[in-house]
Amino acid sequence: MSKGNTFENDWLLLVFNATAIANIADNASSSPLTNLYVSLHTGDPGEAGDQTTNECAYTSYARVAVARSGLGWTVTNNSISPSAEISFPAATGGSETATHFAVGTAASSTGKVLYKGTITPNISISSGVTPKLTTATAITED
Repeated sequence: MSKGNTFENDWLLLVFNATAIANIADNASSSPLTNLYVSLHTGDPGEAGDQTTNECAYTSYARVAVARSGLGWTVTNNSISPSAEISFPAATGGSETATHFAVGTAASSTGKVLYKGTITPNISISSGVTPKLTTATAITED
């Protein structure tokens, strides 16, 4: 069973842009998230995982905060993409391959994974490389 297309788009607007769904859901009134946190992973974090599951660990790696608004995310036709390129800190040591990304709730530690996806092509990370997700990176609700 799936959601109707209009509701799928409304849901993405609620989660990524903090836009209320009339008569159904409002953005939290007492301390809503103002950012979502994007993480890189060396394998699929899975549906039971959290943001630390298979998370990249190259030297200087950190999750990137993206505004939970139209400035941070573009929602169109049941699909979500970053409004601007997401650049992670440049590697100062270590080497690994980022195959997946996740959008979650925490700047560090075991944040809740809201959505996850595959990075195509994968990002080979070594010293001096700045991993980036482009505005073509998308997650589709269906």
